[in-house]
Amino acid sequence: MTPKEVVAKGYECFNTGDMETFVTLFHADVVVTINGMHIFSGVHEGIDAWMGVLAKVPVRYDNFSVTPTNMIAEGDQVFTQLHAKADGLDANFGHYHKVVDGKIKEFWIYDDSQKMAHAMKAV
Repeated sequence: MTPKEVVAKGYECFNTGDMETFVTLFHADVVVTINGMHIFSGVHEGIDAWMGVLAKVPVRYDNFSVTPTNMIAEGDQVFTQLHAKADGLDANFGHYHKVVDGKIKEFWIYDDSQKMAHAMKAV
């Protein structure tokens, strides 16, 4: 798969709940950086840390989903604009992925952290 196809597959798996396949799209030592100052913010090193973050999403957000609206790929880098929805959340986000050897090695999440925190009633 191309880097763009790997990233697209990740969003598909996330939205359908196929976390078994989702995990296989990431390097074991993936580094995920989430902007903002809320419970999910920070640098999460390794697939176990990343999956630990994702396990908390349903607890904080009812009916959470992300829908890619545009993907730009150049070499091993993919930037995705997406629309996120949940109860109390309707926002546009940006995500950056670096794909190495067919798997996601780096993932930067540039979400609207104020809207994320507001929706989880953290402000």
